[in-house]
Amino acid sequence: MFGSKNKEVNNSNKKGGIIPSASPHSLNTLVKGTTVEGTIRCESDIRIDGTVKGSLDCKAKVIIGPQGLVDGDVICENAVIEGRFEGTLQVAELLNVRETAQVNGDIKTNKLIVQSGAIFNVACKMGVQSTSNGVSASKPSNNNIVKAGKKASEVQA
Repeated sequence: MFGSKNKEVNNSNKKGGIIPSASPHSLNTLVKGTTVEGTIRCESDIRIDGTVKGSLDCKAKVIIGPQGLVDGDVICENAVIEGRFEGTLQVAELLNVRETAQVNGDIKTNKLIVQSGAIFNVACKMGVQSTSNGVSASKPSNNNIVKAGKKASEVQA
C-alpha cells in the first residue's frame, strides 16, 4: 500500500564506503593536546587548539584558538589569532589579532586588526599590489612597519 512500487534500494553508498565532504564550508580542527610537526596543506578553514611546529599552507582561514600554538611558517587567505604564534605569517587579506594573542615574528598582510591587550611583537609589512599574473601580493610600505615589544594598547601612533 505505502511505497510498494519503490522497493529498490540505492546501494551505491554501501558499496562505496565513506563519502568525502566537498563542502566549501568545511572546517579542519586540531584539538587541544594534539601536536603536529611537519607540513600541513589544506583547501578549507583550519582551527588550531593544539600545537603545530612547521609550515601551514591554507587556501582559506587559519584560526589559532586561545589554547593553540603555531611555531613556524604560515601562508593563508585570512587569519584570526587568539593563542600564540611565533614565526613568519603571510596573510593575503585580513589578519585579526585578538586580545588573548601573543604574536612574535614577521608578518605580511593586507589588512590588520590588533585588539587592545594583545602582545604584538613583530615586524609587519602591509599593503597589496597586483602581480603580473593578476594575483595579489603583499607590498612593503615603510610607513606601515610595526616593531613593538609592548601590548598593542601601549603603542602610540
